[in-house]
Amino acid sequence: MNPALVAAPELQPSLQWLNATPQRIEAQRGRVLALVFWNAASAYCHTLLEDLVRLQARFPVGLSLLGIHQPKFDSELDGRLVLKAVNRLGLPFPVANDRGWTTWQHYGIQGWPSVALIDTRGRLRQVFTGDDQSGAIDAAVQGLIEEVGGAVMAGEPARRTGAEPRLPLAFPSGLAVGENHLYVADTGHHRILECTHSGRVLREFGTGHGDLVDGAPEDAAFRLPRGLCLVRESLYVADTGNHALRRIRLLDGVVETLLGNGRAGPVREGSGKAAELPLNQPWDVVGTLDRIYIAMAGTNQIWEYELGGAKLRRVAGSGELGIADGPAASAMFAHPAGLAQVQQTLYIADAASSAIRSLQVAQGQVQTLVGQGLYEFGDEDGQRREARLQFPQAIALDPSSPVLWIADSYNGSLRRLRLGGGDVATHPLSHALEQPAALATGPGSLWIANTGAHEVLRYDLGNGKLARLPIGE
Repeated sequence: MNPALVAAPELQPSLQWLNATPQRIEAQRGRVLALVFWNAASAYCHTLLEDLVRLQARFPVGLSLLGIHQPKFDSELDGRLVLKAVNRLGLPFPVANDRGWTTWQHYGIQGWPSVALIDTRGRLRQVFTGDDQSGAIDAAVQGLIEEVGGAVMAGEPARRTGAEPRLPLAFPSGLAVGENHLYVADTGHHRILECTHSGRVLREFGTGHGDLVDGAPEDAAFRLPRGLCLVRESLYVADTGNHALRRIRLLDGVVETLLGNGRAGPVREGSGKAAELPLNQPWDVVGTLDRIYIAMAGTNQIWEYELGGAKLRRVAGSGELGIADGPAASAMFAHPAGLAQVQQTLYIADAASSAIRSLQVAQGQVQTLVGQGLYEFGDEDGQRREARLQFPQAIALDPSSPVLWIADSYNGSLRRLRLGGGDVATHPLSHALEQPAALATGPGSLWIANTGAHEVLRYDLGNGKLARLPIGE
């Protein structure tokens, strides 16, 4: 036994356990424990969590996971909001909200995501920081299990709490509207729905089980799909959980993969087979007949996929997390989540910086319209410089006026920004919003994915009436 090794700090009673009864380090003895420090709004964290869930599936007895959530935004102090994120991501292990950052400090964590690895005797062995540590964590876990001869003691599983209600929709996070149809990314059910504008389901794409499978509507599979873009007879899908760009041929319903192989990877320019061009947390798509733009939250960049030549090209973003304007190549974004397009201008909901940005594609210039920094957020209307948002995830252009609608997710509100130098204002609604994450506009109407409430709303821009669509009921 190495005398230099020390016992891992015990978890404090002040932790707010969200989806399980309170957990203790001592109770995990006999198994390797990975203590995961993460944030609900971080695309980096989502990628590492995916890898850890896969790792636990390989070592269901030898490895235990506990999540420690660190709130960045004010709204994340509310455990109910974080529990929604836990359920949306499908995390199968106990998670606590560390509102006072006490566990973070006890373990000397420097940034998220981080994993503190604790051996079968309850000793802290190593801390890994960053979303690119999966290989090293995998090797370390195997090493700690082999250290005790592969013999590990299985404890009682944690009693789970806080499950979402069973409803026809689960965390819808993508919308697209055509002349006759509404398309909904039913994210939590891993499928895409084709509906009438009034919400009657016409077709379903995907089996409902998370996977990466092409083919006919009843055989194809998605994993946590988000953004949607309708271009004539094709529906493009940001298949976020598969780190892929998918296309549904609406004439026959066949699903095909254009980019991605199911795992997050280093995104590179070039052309080739889909599996050779990995993506990293694509959250939204928008485009035209010849090219699709991708909000790549995992790399803090905007990418372009040229359909004719099957070429992938970086349009904007250095890759560094931040908020900086200027030439597109050196501009900085922070988990871009939503896109809207008018000719050669892209509008971007830059979620982690609580900002709205614009990109002049032809000129290669980025400008911030609303937002001041990674830790500057709030709920303030008024002039652009004074206005504050909190983790906006979607935007949509009004079809009849120079207004940009904003799904201000963590403020639970619908905001509007008048383009051309206008102010930001909160738009009153008769129905409460809970983490809205997608918007779409059509003549006279605005559709809202009220994601945390598992529903889609239709707002009449003329008379102000708001109605809940009976999708799947």
